[in-house]
Amino acid sequence: MTATDERERHGATGGGRRPMEGLLVVGLEQAVAAPIATRHLADMGARVVKVENPRGGDFARHYDKALNGMAAHFVWCNRGKESLALNWTDPRGAEALERLLSRADVLIQNLAPGAASRRGLAAEQVTARHPRLVAVDISGYGEGGPLSHKRAYDLLVQSEGGSCAITGEPGRPAKAGIPLVDLATGMYALTSVLAALYARRETGRGSAIAVSLFDVVTEWMGYPLNFTMGTGVEQEPAGVGSPAVAPYGAYPTADGQTVVLGTTNDGEWQRLARQVLGRPDLADDPAYAGNADRVRERTQLDAVISAWSKSLTLARAQEILDEAGLGNARLNSVQEVLDHPHLVARDRWQDVATPTGTVRALLPPPIAAEWSPPMGAVPALGEHTDAVLAELGYSADEIVALRADKVV
Repeated sequence: MTATDERERHGATGGGRRPMEGLLVVGLEQAVAAPIATRHLADMGARVVKVENPRGGDFARHYDKALNGMAAHFVWCNRGKESLALNWTDPRGAEALERLLSRADVLIQNLAPGAASRRGLAAEQVTARHPRLVAVDISGYGEGGPLSHKRAYDLLVQSEGGSCAITGEPGRPAKAGIPLVDLATGMYALTSVLAALYARRETGRGSAIAVSLFDVVTEWMGYPLNFTMGTGVEQEPAGVGSPAVAPYGAYPTADGQTVVLGTTNDGEWQRLARQVLGRPDLADDPAYAGNADRVRERTQLDAVISAWSKSLTLARAQEILDEAGLGNARLNSVQEVLDHPHLVARDRWQDVATPTGTVRALLPPPIAAEWSPPMGAVPALGEHTDAVLAELGYSADEIVALRADKVV
C-alpha cells in the first residue's frame, strides 16, 4: 500500500460531511490558547469567525514576519477562519457582535483579565442571553484567587505552576520549547466544547465553561506533585531524559549524531543490558534490579551507555536497539523535522493559502475514515468583515457608515 493509498483509506484526502459542519464558532481570541482550539474546530468543519480589533487585529499577527511576511504563530493557529474586524467596545460594534452571537453555537474568548465580563461577554453572562450557546472563558488563573487579576502568558504560568523547575538541567530550570500550557489549555477548551455540544443534543441548552492555564499546568504536573507529596523529595530535572525512569536519555554516537533510547520496565532493562550492551553482569546486579534502583544509579548507567553509543554510528545503534525491541529515536533539529522522511512518506504536508502566498502546513493529527480537514486559508485582517455584516442584516450604506466611523 502506497502512502497515498493510506491517506485515502483513512480519509485524509476524501470528502464526506465533516462532524462540525453547520456550526458557527466565534473567537474573541488572541495569541495561542483560544486560537488553537477554534482552529481545530475549523479543521472539523465548523465555520469560525475570528473577531479582531480593526487596529492591528490579533497581536500574534505581529510577532514576526517569518513565513512569507506573516507571523509563524498566526499562520499556525488561524487557518480556515473568517476575520471580522470589529470594534466591539463601540456600542454599534457591540450590537453587531450580539447579532453574531445570537446565531452562534460556540464562543471562545481569552481576553485580558476582566475585559469580557466588563462588556457582558463572559461565559455565564452570554449564555444567560443565549441559552443554546456553548461559551468558554480561557483565563490565566481562573476566578476567586489571589492571582486572578494577573496577566498570564505561557512562560509565566509554566513558571508559576512548577513545570520550569522540572525542565532543563539541575540548577538550570527551563521553559518547554513549545507553548505547552497554551496548547494544553486550548485542547481542554476544545474537548469541553465537544462535550457540551454533545450534551446540548439532549438538553437543548448550552454551557458556560471556564478553563485556566494555571489549573491546566498544575493538572499536568500530576506525576511530580504526587511524587513530592508522597516522598517529600523534589526530583531534579534530567535534561533530555526523565527523573522518573532510567536508563532513559540522549547519548552521542560516533558520527556526531545523538541517539535517544529508554527502558520503561525491568524486561526492557534486561534486554538492554544483555543484548545491546553485552553486560550480563549489570543485568544480574541487584543494584540495578528495579527502576527506582536504576534511577538512583543513573550517572553510572549513563556512562556505560554513552561508551557503547560512542563506538557506533547512529544507524548501527538504532539497528541494534530495534533488533532488541527497545524504543529509540534520533535527536532531530527543527530543520530535520521539516525534512523528515516519515512526514513525507505519509503525505502529512499540505498547501494552505495565505494573504501573502501559499505555505505548507501539517494536517491535523486526527485521521478519520469518513472526513478530511478542509485546510482553509489564513485570513487577512478584516477580510470577511463586509460579508459577515451583510449576513447579519446590515445594508451597504450601514457598512460604509461603520467603516467611516472606524467601528469596522
